[in-house]
Amino acid sequence: MRLKDKVAVITGAASGMGQAEAIRFAKEGAKVVVADLNLEGAQAVADEIKASGGDAIAVAVNVMKTEDIINCVKTTESTFGPVDILVNNAGIFDKYTASLDTTLDQWNFFLNVNLTSVFEFSNAVLPSMIERGSGSIVNIASVAGLVAGKGGAAYTASKHGVIGYTKHLSSEYARYGVKINAICPGTIETPLVKDVLAGIPKDLVPTRTFGQVEQVADLAVFLASDEAKFMSGVAVPIDGGFTIQ
Repeated sequence: MRLKDKVAVITGAASGMGQAEAIRFAKEGAKVVVADLNLEGAQAVADEIKASGGDAIAVAVNVMKTEDIINCVKTTESTFGPVDILVNNAGIFDKYTASLDTTLDQWNFFLNVNLTSVFEFSNAVLPSMIERGSGSIVNIASVAGLVAGKGGAAYTASKHGVIGYTKHLSSEYARYGVKINAICPGTIETPLVKDVLAGIPKDLVPTRTFGQVEQVADLAVFLASDEAKFMSGVAVPIDGGFTIQ
């Protein structure tokens, strides 16, 4: 098992990529905290993990509330021990809303969920990781963080921010044994973008396929594991070759 006895917090884990990540991490031996605003959904994922012989708890977290983030980390520590792995997966999509059609409230909302939460959660676990000289943070960005036009104004800005923040964290804290990387999914079939995918032809992707959540989960496991010990500060596309075009 590649993550045996590691303690992993995964945000936005009640569905989609986060759910797949939680299940995959548990199969690799991690003790998983399924963190999500949807507590009922998070509990269902935790129950599925436990039914398969894994260790998991569900924690209700609104990633826009500092007190929820702090409580999640404290609950994790009291239940399983210090956080070894943080996957900042929680995020929302703005359905290609152009800048002139984006209100300030919408802009702030998307940046708070997609970027500020990454900052707050990372800061909540970093001191312990630095003290112990080990840890891994995996931030779920997007191909919209690498190229323009693959999301709306707020989404694109937030995901570019996640990649920039990932690089900054690595430059500051990799020296302490903490590796921080980002994943940039392309078109992945999830409930969040189901209606959007209906209007996207598969021939826009070189592989002529859309990605699956399990494929993102596999990459997240690799980046969180010791196999990626010499990787830090990178943004890895998983997009069927979309960004090579």
